[in-house]
Amino acid sequence: MPLKILVVDDDLGTRLSISDYLELSGYSVIMADDGQEALAMVDQYHPDLIVTDIVMPRMNGYELVRRVRQQTEFRLLPVILLTARTKTQERILGYQSGCDLYLPKPFELEELAAAIRNLLERSQIIQTEYRFSHQDNLDNFTKTVNGHNSLSTQIHSSQLLSSLTTREQEVLELLTHGLSNAEMGHQLHLSARTVEKYVSSLLRKTSTSNRAELVRFAMKHGLVE
Repeated sequence: MPLKILVVDDDLGTRLSISDYLELSGYSVIMADDGQEALAMVDQYHPDLIVTDIVMPRMNGYELVRRVRQQTEFRLLPVILLTARTKTQERILGYQSGCDLYLPKPFELEELAAAIRNLLERSQIIQTEYRFSHQDNLDNFTKTVNGHNSLSTQIHSSQLLSSLTTREQEVLELLTHGLSNAEMGHQLHLSARTVEKYVSSLLRKTSTSNRAELVRFAMKHGLVE
């Protein structure tokens, strides 16, 4: 079964050109013309990747990504933002909303397809690792019942969790919901700069290099509920 991609853009020509190219590349494509419609289609069709514009009626791309990331089952769903906005602060806002890649317009369809292949390959690897990890946890549980379980993995996760401060645990939990520094700061009554310091500390303690890896690490090792 071909992988399913959701293309979201209020411009019909852009939607059709991307859709036609991706279908010729072997993907199954569904389309939406604004973020609100796209959010409903995510719940209905469970796409493998989203390509979305930012400036759209009813719900823009930033809000769409944030709403998608708030749902546990879609926290790791790859998302590419397409936009004519190229200012640094706008790109930062895109990454803070939870996107995996920010591709400025105009872009070559070949470049978009290459980015999609890369993200989908990485996503498949992560899902495979998660399934193996889940199976390992089941196996470990069975061994525990039989009295032959090794506790090394559980001890490592427990030690790592205990090394986090209460505030770091709060930031990590909010981070998995796709909140920006400003949004986390508002909830925790902290400045965005202070929140960034906690995020940097979490990256260091978990030996991860970016927020996406940090969220995956936290979910894999049971550091968040």
